[in-house]
Amino acid sequence: MDRGQRVGAIVVVVVVLAITLAITIFNSVKQGAIESVVDSTKMGASTPTLSVFDPNTVSYEELLAMGFDKSVAVSILKYRARGKVFEIAEEFALCYGVTDSMFRVLRPYITIGEQFRPKPKSYATDSKRDSLQQLSRQRWEQKIARRVPHPFERFRIDTVGIDYLQSIGFTYRQAEGLIEYRNRGAEGIRNMAELSDCWAVSPEMADSLARYVIFPEPKPYGGKVEINSADSTTLVAVRGIGPKTAAAIVEYRKLLGGYVSINQLSELKCVTSENFALFSQQICCDSCVFSKIDINFAPASELERHPYMTRGAINRVIQLRKSKGGWKSFEEIVEENIFTKEQAQSLAPYLHFGTTPLEFSEQED
Repeated sequence: MDRGQRVGAIVVVVVVLAITLAITIFNSVKQGAIESVVDSTKMGASTPTLSVFDPNTVSYEELLAMGFDKSVAVSILKYRARGKVFEIAEEFALCYGVTDSMFRVLRPYITIGEQFRPKPKSYATDSKRDSLQQLSRQRWEQKIARRVPHPFERFRIDTVGIDYLQSIGFTYRQAEGLIEYRNRGAEGIRNMAELSDCWAVSPEMADSLARYVIFPEPKPYGGKVEINSADSTTLVAVRGIGPKTAAAIVEYRKLLGGYVSINQLSELKCVTSENFALFSQQICCDSCVFSKIDINFAPASELERHPYMTRGAINRVIQLRKSKGGWKSFEEIVEENIFTKEQAQSLAPYLHFGTTPLEFSEQED
């Protein structure tokens, strides 16, 4: 290819590129003109008379007067007829036929009536909350009163079963709780005070049962070592208990506030099942001498010292105690799901539900 042919080829390429660029610019201008015509058509052929309007109440005629196309005005009314409420101005842009350019023009004129705006959440005042808590407590007391058992005849508390307890008015859960509480002690429930301490028995229930319950005859210790009063020296004299185990029994007794059953000794790491089987027949437990925690007033530090209390349960107790003022019975705490079932069974004998504060050396956290 000579020089003249190369120049000719370059000229042809330049001309083709110029034609392609011209066509592209022409199509872009044409598309913009079309969109402009469409928007002006939807807003009406004539110059619109814009005024402030509420999309929740504006009429068909008012939309036409502002320059809306008939199809767009009808679309807005249908949108509203389906139950739509415009809570904010920006929701008007979601209507069919309302383009972004139209909305930018209309936005300064859109207003939302007070009755259509989002309502702020209302929170109960302290007095209202106190009234609700008082009403809830009254309903709970009425519910408990309806559960007061009415025995037909006297019965033995050490042999009574769930079926009979249900027949005299106990719920299944209450009856099961009473049986479990009874079976935890080596000698069962020995007197009215121990029966009243059961979480499943409210004060009203205890009063109703007092005339009908027959308690087992007290059994003498018969030479057995009583674990709530014995010191380390006495405990070491029991076959199967060494010095380390004796010291652990005394220390655990201090943390618990006293034992309610000899079975609690099996919770010690140093006590194996073989050891427990060996010395359990040589010991006994006087469950009337242990101390209790006033769950309604004891500070957090007092609760933390008890082995059966977890940090999560303590935080829950403190939080609910501040909001509701305390509890009347262990059954109320069980209903709050503060403790697991195992914790509830273990803690039941150790909790007291006082109505006046005792003397504590530390204040709540």
